[in-house]
Amino acid sequence: MTERRVVKTEGAPGAIGPYSQAVVAGGFVYTSGQIPIDPATGQFVEGGVREQTAQVLRNLSEVLEAAGSSLARVVKTTVFLADMNDFAAMNETYAEFFTEEPPARSTVQAARLPRDARVEIDVVALAGE
Repeated sequence: MTERRVVKTEGAPGAIGPYSQAVVAGGFVYTSGQIPIDPATGQFVEGGVREQTAQVLRNLSEVLEAAGSSLARVVKTTVFLADMNDFAAMNETYAEFFTEEPPARSTVQAARLPRDARVEIDVVALAGE
């Protein structure tokens, strides 16, 4: 049986239900979706989808670091948008975090996201260095 390790960090918003921020198993880190909550305040960041996307990716970076990985080791992302009209703005901010050899990605419009976020992202990354 493959070992699995639950990841928890104060550097990103905590789980608000029966799930983990991430799980490390089989050489990969699987994160739960992150929304644009500032972990210091527990509130959404101010601004639109650009600011929300940046906060989501900062949160994911913290979770990955706690798991012993990083954004540079991400192999797949899934982006959920409340409105596909936000795609271009999200994409510009996303590109600032994945500058070279970006991961594979799926982007879908969701009928509604937690706390009415504009964007939610989850990732799969290689574990360890």
